[in-house]
Amino acid sequence: MLTAGLLAGLLVACATERESAAKLEAKAKVSKADAMATALAKVPGGTVKEGGIEAEKGRVIWSFDIATPGSADFTEVQVDAMTGAVVDVARETPAEQEKEKKEDAKKKGKKDKDNDEKNEKK
Repeated sequence: MLTAGLLAGLLVACATERESAAKLEAKAKVSKADAMATALAKVPGGTVKEGGIEAEKGRVIWSFDIATPGSADFTEVQVDAMTGAVVDVARETPAEQEKEKKEDAKKKGKKDKDNDEKNEKK
């Protein structure tokens, strides 16, 4: 029974995350493809390993993790989804990237828990 509840919670969380991304993409004036091209121009020879849209510090941004041949580090490039301007370029080590993923998962877990509590009250 507990497993079914957890599974249902995960399904709701995944659907909520997709819905949130879809809402952010609907707001964006710059396509993912255009933002990716802008990001790749900042990292010559790079390859996008991960990318997506997110709300950060009141902005809707496209964020891309770009690998460079011969380096274990990634370059994270953030592109404003409204203007297409590059808002941040940061180099991340694999350890920093892992830490960021854990922090994001923790934030997501808290958000999922809050959503679950809201759903239970309904």
